[in-house]
Amino acid sequence: MIYNQFQDIKLSALGMGCMRLPVGEGGNSDIDMNATREMVAYAFEHGINYFDTAWGYHSGQSELAMGEILKDYPRDSFYLASKFPGYDSSLIGKVEEVFERQLEKCRVEYFDFYLFHNVCESNIDGYLDESLGIHKYLMEQKKNGRIRHLGFSTHGSMETMKRFLNAYGKDMEFCQLQINWLDWDFQRAKEKVELVSSYDIPIWVMEPVRGGKLASLSPEHEQRLKALRPDATVVEWAFRFLQSLPEVKMTLSGMSNFEQIKQNIDTYSSSKPLTGKETDELFAIAAEMTAKTALPCTSCRYCTEHCPQELDIPRLIELYNEHIYSGGGFIAPMALGALSEDKKPSACIGCRSCEEVCPQNIKISEMMADFSSKLKG
Repeated sequence: MIYNQFQDIKLSALGMGCMRLPVGEGGNSDIDMNATREMVAYAFEHGINYFDTAWGYHSGQSELAMGEILKDYPRDSFYLASKFPGYDSSLIGKVEEVFERQLEKCRVEYFDFYLFHNVCESNIDGYLDESLGIHKYLMEQKKNGRIRHLGFSTHGSMETMKRFLNAYGKDMEFCQLQINWLDWDFQRAKEKVELVSSYDIPIWVMEPVRGGKLASLSPEHEQRLKALRPDATVVEWAFRFLQSLPEVKMTLSGMSNFEQIKQNIDTYSSSKPLTGKETDELFAIAAEMTAKTALPCTSCRYCTEHCPQELDIPRLIELYNEHIYSGGGFIAPMALGALSEDKKPSACIGCRSCEEVCPQNIKISEMMADFSSKLKG
């Protein structure tokens, strides 16, 4: 197992994400404890020392499952991470109640790592609201030793991240971002890494294979990678890309079966970062994959200067591209949920003033109508 230095501790470069544990016939909340216990044992045996859970994973059952399993291991043999669920409006004012319950569920007296969970457009105001006392309370728990390291995760926009970092960046010790070779440009992961790094905050990676979507490619794309690394799997390419980023200290993978954890640990038995040529090939493939569905917006913002509704058209196109490519998901609805009705795609009146000045000739009014329809569906 490769290890990375984080402050005064050595972290396994690969961590076990506990959002996609094996489940039984009962669905997402029915965690298969025997299979999970076997995976955790294998993880320990092969050097993984970081486990990442959260309040909402597996409908609230992940923390309970990990608490039950990890109680059989010495407390100083692993690092446990959990998160405050500020994405849930019913809980954002209950930080103390939630935190105490999480310690009970996980059967620990402290969390090695604790995060503001998913800082985004819909919860940033709550996270920054001093009357709710979230930051103050978590800093007190850190002072008391019940949180060893405090950080945040985010799927939010650059603007939201800047607001959070401007307020709390000095207190953040790590940041968890969605980073993979497809999202490096597609979801502006590169810019987000640069922003966080400007605060000297180490990077944790989530969604390294985009929820499994980068675990297989078209035969043509796979052959192009095989020509460069004949023995490397497509999944291995995803991890080797992350090994090429010096800012990354921890890569989390939500592994759902024993074979996945075995293969990923095999990959992390060595560091084989990509060459410049290999990285360029990955990015070329990413561009080809997203070009099939993505509208070619360059964010020149000529459109916004001519929109009578004052819509943030480039941002809406960015969210539309993500929604279409991913076949849905939570990112676009999450971001749009924070907007007032007069700033959503449905507010477009179809005047086409934006289209008259768009250098890319994007049919913006048609995109807005399609986006609104898909969100309602």
